[in-house]
Amino acid sequence: MTPYDALIAPFVEFEFMRRAVVGVFALALGAGPLGTFLMLRRMSLTGDAMAHAILPGAAIGFLLAGLNLYAMSLGGMVAGLLVAVGAGVVARATELKEDASLAAFYLISLALGVLIVSLRGSNVDLLHVLFGTVLGIDDATLLLIAGITTATLFTLAVIWRPLVMDCVDPTFLASVSRSGGVSHIAFLALVVLNLVGGFHALGTLLAVGLMMLPAATARFFVRDLSALVALSTLIAFLSGLVGLLVSYHLGTPSGPSIILVAGAAYGCAVVFGPAGGVLSRLLPGRHLEA
Repeated sequence: MTPYDALIAPFVEFEFMRRAVVGVFALALGAGPLGTFLMLRRMSLTGDAMAHAILPGAAIGFLLAGLNLYAMSLGGMVAGLLVAVGAGVVARATELKEDASLAAFYLISLALGVLIVSLRGSNVDLLHVLFGTVLGIDDATLLLIAGITTATLFTLAVIWRPLVMDCVDPTFLASVSRSGGVSHIAFLALVVLNLVGGFHALGTLLAVGLMMLPAATARFFVRDLSALVALSTLIAFLSGLVGLLVSYHLGTPSGPSIILVAGAAYGCAVVFGPAGGVLSRLLPGRHLEA
């Protein structure tokens, strides 16, 4: 097999592969910066919980309208926002910590969503909701993902400064501005929106993987925030591209293939990453030299 046959021919010969790679590129543009901020704000598990929280809303949309793009997207967005707000309210109104309340909402949402889909759909429909169909992306889904990504990048440009300051010194931000709370709510809304977009390609169980794994991988190579966002976005796109090729040549499911490629990149970064990887910590560094 020539390099052309292995790397280029699948995208030249098959339209569904071209649609998939465009969809992955759009998802990566939003997932890169959001995953970076989730990691820096120590909200990685929050992102995972919110990814599962959209399931019952998407399942209700499926129950009412079948595999309708807009019904499932609207249901997933409403469910994700309700869970995000509900977990915060429970954490502030009771003695339960936010991580515990999110875990409770996550488990309830996952079980409820699977139950609702099972009431009407088949096992194939359930797999579609849980694991997505990135190779089955159509024009409407591409437009939805592109619209979400555009809104994400525009909103991040507006709230970038308070969002960064909230990561570095939230106490100082609270003392000089009231924008911290607004930027936090806007950030959570962006996470939910991008999880809804990712859900159509990767499913509810894997959508957050394209956010968190590239961001965690990039952290082992760079420290600067701008470089971290750029590298995280690049890794997310390359993971999607390589995952699609692996899926095409080996006949494996596309969504899990993409996330496993991102996981392999993370494993390599853990060992070989120059900024805190295993080898960099074991090998003696340079000390004062004459």
